[in-house]
Amino acid sequence: MDKKITTPVFPQINVPQVSDKGLPELIQDVQKRLNIQLTNYKQDYIKRRLLSRMNSTRSKDFVEYHQYLKTHPEEEEKLRNALTINVTKFLRDPDVFNLIGKEIFNSIVTAKRSIKIWSAGCSSGEEPYTYAILLHELSKAGINYNGAIIATDIDEEILKKARTGIYEKNALENLSENQISRHFEKTEDGKFKIRDHIKNMVRFQSHDLMKGVPIGRMFDVVSCRNVTIYFNEQQKKDLVKLVSESLGKDGFYIMGMSEYMSKDVEALFKPYKPMLKIFQKA
Repeated sequence: MDKKITTPVFPQINVPQVSDKGLPELIQDVQKRLNIQLTNYKQDYIKRRLLSRMNSTRSKDFVEYHQYLKTHPEEEEKLRNALTINVTKFLRDPDVFNLIGKEIFNSIVTAKRSIKIWSAGCSSGEEPYTYAILLHELSKAGINYNGAIIATDIDEEILKKARTGIYEKNALENLSENQISRHFEKTEDGKFKIRDHIKNMVRFQSHDLMKGVPIGRMFDVVSCRNVTIYFNEQQKKDLVKLVSESLGKDGFYIMGMSEYMSKDVEALFKPYKPMLKIFQKA
């Protein structure tokens, strides 16, 4: 039976209809202030996230909110967070991650005795730490290798959370009790903190995928999952090109289960496990 795919659903925002007066100027200023590219995001998405902040700041239109943004520096980080929402958990889509650990990671480290992974759009760190757990389990099985996991996101606040490595119980629901006991310690307030042997395997950096420049080259695996829901069609194509540029020979590209590759760029990759959205550089 095919696995049911669940796409993240964001709450509808109850805000009054407003005109687009002042919207272009606001978007241009936001790009400069936050140093992020918004021109390739879907217009409806940008407006929806701006309207959420307008509602929170009781601004009646884009012009008034623009003035509020100029006079309240603390609003910049709140707006950045609104524009870069992510939903994630450990071992999200277990079938995908189990195959990655047992088959893809295993074959790479067995052949090369090294592995280089980029987790792009990593949000609060569950995905790259999942990769670290999978690699650690290979080393416990007696496979020796040198590994590097680079995890990037545009949101500085979410990266702080990722580096701290403290999570609610529900973020761990796809992990086994054995994995939880080995790789986490329970805090006094009932949360779970990632242990240092996993935390030290991941390096977090700020990076904007919209700028079209990869964080590095010659990666064995690039995982960019559940990010393109914010992108228009051209940006999705550009992202596939960026991933191809960042991968080494026969490198793997891991997409989100609800994402797809445009026919214009699919020649850059060959299917590996297409039903699980795993492709290999052509």
